[in-house]
Amino acid sequence: MASLFHLAFHVTDLDAARRFYGGVLGCTEGRSTDTWVDFDFFGHQLSLHLGTPFATSRTGRVGDQLVPMPHFGLVLELPQWQAMAERLRAAGTAFIIEPHLRYPGQPGEQWTMFFSDPCGNPIEVKGFRSLQGLYAPQ
Repeated sequence: MASLFHLAFHVTDLDAARRFYGGVLGCTEGRSTDTWVDFDFFGHQLSLHLGTPFATSRTGRVGDQLVPMPHFGLVLELPQWQAMAERLRAAGTAFIIEPHLRYPGQPGEQWTMFFSDPCGNPIEVKGFRSLQGLYAPQ
């Protein structure tokens, strides 16, 4: 079995987080208490705990864009990425950076989008024609 990634972070509202991660993103809820909830985040474990989310700022330079730092995210094959972008649009998600193509025609060509959960935690979702391109040098 492959290793799984675990990330624990703060949210200000467990009900809003449940609606977003479970409803909008389609993640399956796992264990929970009155102060935290786990989600299966596309095969990896997220643990959302009540508290003050980490501070972020748009300081990560990628090409000609400044992206929120820190952030976490997901890498999908292109058809799943496109479906995710449509799902987010249908839910009225406000994008930090709209879905777009980055590095067209270059090694590492990828589609990307940035948005936040309802508690302000920034998320990036990348899409590749093939996941083998994920680590292609620029």
